[in-house]
Amino acid sequence: MPKRSIASMAVAAAFVLLTISVIAGTIIMVIVYNHQYDLMKPTPRPIHTTAVPQPPPVMRLPKNLIPESYEVFIWPEFYTQIIEGLNETTPNQTLYFTGNSTVNFYCAKETDTIYLHSKNLDVGNPVVKDRDTNALFTVSHMIFHADESDFLEIKITSALKAGANYSLFLAFEGQISEILEALYVSTYYEGLPDDENSERFLVVTDLQPTSAREVFPCFDEPEMKAVFDVTVIHRRDTTALGNMAQLDSSAIDDDWKYTHFSPTPRMSTYLFAFTVSKYTSVKSAHERVKIQIYARPAAIDAGYTQYAANITGKILKFYEDLFEIDYRQKKLDQIAVPDKTNLGMENWGLVTYEEGAILYEEGVSSLLHKNEIAILIAHELAHQWFGNLVTMEWWNELWLNEAFATYTSYFAVDHVEPSFKTKDMYIVSDLHLAFEADALVTSHPLTAKLENVQTTTQITVMFDVITYNKGAMVLRMLSDLVGERVFNEGVKMYLKAFEYQNTNENDIWEYIKKAGNGNTDVANMMETWTNQAGYPVVTINTVTGEVNQKRFLFNSSAESDQWWMVQVKYITNTKSENNPVLLNPHGNTEVKEEFICNGDDWILANVDCIGYYRVNYNLENWELLRTELETNPHRIPLLNRAQLIDDAFNLARANLVDVNLALNLTRFLRNESELLPWMSANENFEYFILMFDRSEVYGPMQAYLRDQVKGLYDKFKNYTDDSEVPKDVVSEQSQIIAIKMACSNGLPECLEMAGKKYAAWMNGTINEIHPNLRSVIYCQAVAVGGKEEWEFAWEKFQNSNETSEKEQLLEALSCTKEVWLLKRYLEYTLNPQKIRLMDVASAIIYVSRNVAGQALTWNFVREHWDYVSQENSIQLIEGVTNRFSTQFELGELKRFVSDYELGVAMNAVYQAIEQTQLNIQWVAENKEAVLEWFENETAR
Repeated sequence: MPKRSIASMAVAAAFVLLTISVIAGTIIMVIVYNHQYDLMKPTPRPIHTTAVPQPPPVMRLPKNLIPESYEVFIWPEFYTQIIEGLNETTPNQTLYFTGNSTVNFYCAKETDTIYLHSKNLDVGNPVVKDRDTNALFTVSHMIFHADESDFLEIKITSALKAGANYSLFLAFEGQISEILEALYVSTYYEGLPDDENSERFLVVTDLQPTSAREVFPCFDEPEMKAVFDVTVIHRRDTTALGNMAQLDSSAIDDDWKYTHFSPTPRMSTYLFAFTVSKYTSVKSAHERVKIQIYARPAAIDAGYTQYAANITGKILKFYEDLFEIDYRQKKLDQIAVPDKTNLGMENWGLVTYEEGAILYEEGVSSLLHKNEIAILIAHELAHQWFGNLVTMEWWNELWLNEAFATYTSYFAVDHVEPSFKTKDMYIVSDLHLAFEADALVTSHPLTAKLENVQTTTQITVMFDVITYNKGAMVLRMLSDLVGERVFNEGVKMYLKAFEYQNTNENDIWEYIKKAGNGNTDVANMMETWTNQAGYPVVTINTVTGEVNQKRFLFNSSAESDQWWMVQVKYITNTKSENNPVLLNPHGNTEVKEEFICNGDDWILANVDCIGYYRVNYNLENWELLRTELETNPHRIPLLNRAQLIDDAFNLARANLVDVNLALNLTRFLRNESELLPWMSANENFEYFILMFDRSEVYGPMQAYLRDQVKGLYDKFKNYTDDSEVPKDVVSEQSQIIAIKMACSNGLPECLEMAGKKYAAWMNGTINEIHPNLRSVIYCQAVAVGGKEEWEFAWEKFQNSNETSEKEQLLEALSCTKEVWLLKRYLEYTLNPQKIRLMDVASAIIYVSRNVAGQALTWNFVREHWDYVSQENSIQLIEGVTNRFSTQFELGELKRFVSDYELGVAMNAVYQAIEQTQLNIQWVAENKEAVLEWFENETAR
């Protein structure tokens, strides 16, 4: 454990048990502990015990006490720079914080016990006071519950009375974390990483979902909103940022100062935030709100924050206009943090971002990175309304925060960057990710049962593609069902009605119903989509007109009697506008005259993928749609050209159609130049590659894919050879897919191009590879190269201080086919001086995607599970197991469950077991047919 710093005795005396005295707006900081504490006439220090009680049926705080406000003083003791010889008394970094908090609360029901949350804190000196009479209560003991409840139980000798107002004062101490959670330290470099004394430090909070209790004792549940009055003590040469604007700040002594922030609005504890750093900032224009983007000084000076600054104010204004509710603060800070496990966190007034996700480095970052920055900022700013202003009651309905933020971000980016054409691209991507996860028996409903979401582990699992992506797609479907105007009006009414409050799904349904004048029973219509897992496959027989639905599962033998409220939008080859068809609400087979086709007529259901369901047809209709794709593809809407591929491949995975049908459907790609169908094909062939790249199927498959992608590659060949890119964003994306598919499947001219461009960089001083193309070219060049190419990439990775370049090289280093180099790379992930902890999971996952690294990564993860699972363990499990398709691998996965402490990754491992079982069965049933198909196609 790091040693505590030796600080000014005057500051220590003032702060150890500091209370507030506000005189003419000034906080009197230097009040010695003994005098102050005596004035409070405290009871004797209570007995501290640690109990392991039987977990209560529901691990939730009782509702007898309602927090109203907190006064929090916190003093993070750390150095922003360690210079050998200057900090002689503490040559090592100090990572320690002390503080105190006073929570004011209302007693709704008489009790002699106060329950709140505290974790990894040394808490003491409790003082309970009646705010109405100033009477003090005797505290008999405090119990820390050593289970996942994280309860701090404070027992008093006389009861708190219902209807009265009280306060609880507590002093606390804790460690500043080094594993990127709660209050943690992050590092960066001024200058090159190997320069002496170049390392810099900052501290930052990341409290979602349940880490506020690791910073100060609190009622750490989203429904227990309160006002926060915060003071941070920090070094005089640093800047402290908080949720609110600075109210006042003053020096304490030669080393320390305090910053006192304005009280926050009523908000949940997980939104509490502050940072201490030597960062500088740039402004983003807004007519009313002071917006600043903070980053390390070198990034600010280089202009890396300028793109974020250009769009933030515009996005905020878009939401204000859309919701007709102004952003509720006078300031909005956004800060780029070098070390962060998630890409962004929507803390009210102080949004934190992973540095690489928000900085745009001209000449280094891909132009497409602007799209990623815009969608991320749009997502986090949408949370200022969905989550911050109006918050879900409990984590089982997290989608009320995340799905709305995801869905509205499409429109925000389309507004500020219309050339990006973001909406359709993200709809396809998010829809397909949701479909795949939701096709497993181990999926969960959007609104999970309360009893299944109680502990931190269970809450953390809710942050997944079901909550974000499925939720957004279901909202998109609802908007179409009721009409965009009604949907938007209902959302505005909902936000205004529940400002600073908490809600459940019935609240949003009620206001959308009101916006539509009560014409649609929204709650009844949506209940099947939010309260049960999965989604349907709608099967249409165009000969008989029969239509039915059943739950779509990769495990075709699984039984399900689920049904959904489904509305089918469709077109035919003779009519592009038809009235939607509402299916039987109980899922029974029925006959719809509208679906009967004659002769060569075809039908296409789920136009523009509005509905969250898959569609299957009789073989005759599939063949007619395939012919249309090959002869007149523009008669099929673009989104549906992508979706036909995705439906066919996944229906084949579920054994609902023959695998040859899905493969036949890809022939039209030879002449396809639009992005979305190629995106869909690339995603779906990835599964085939994972299943067959260790078998004899792989060679013929690569030959087919080379032939299919050559036309797309040639379309952009002149651009690529000249290290240039097209002028529109969609074509830029298509160019990257073309290079990736062409090189990874061995197209000679692609491999030659990648090798030459990488060699020119190695032999020269300037990297002339276009930033858009660097990631794919680096990977392919390292893949066909050897030790020299790999070590060149490693040297560049180690010495670069450009975030985008490091991210591209992090992936490229995993592409080598030399097993010994992959093993070396994995070993490097154990050294945080070589690879940051936040990048460990990504590096391992990248290696696992390489067939040469599959066995290495699985063995490595198990050997070093305690270290590598500290961050992003769920994604790590998903990544290293997605190729598993043998009985041996299944057996190892099952042993993994029994032999390791899996924590939040437990559900991911169970899903991996389910998927591996499905893979084994599917490969056994389809391998020969797939091999024969590819051999026949390449023999033509």
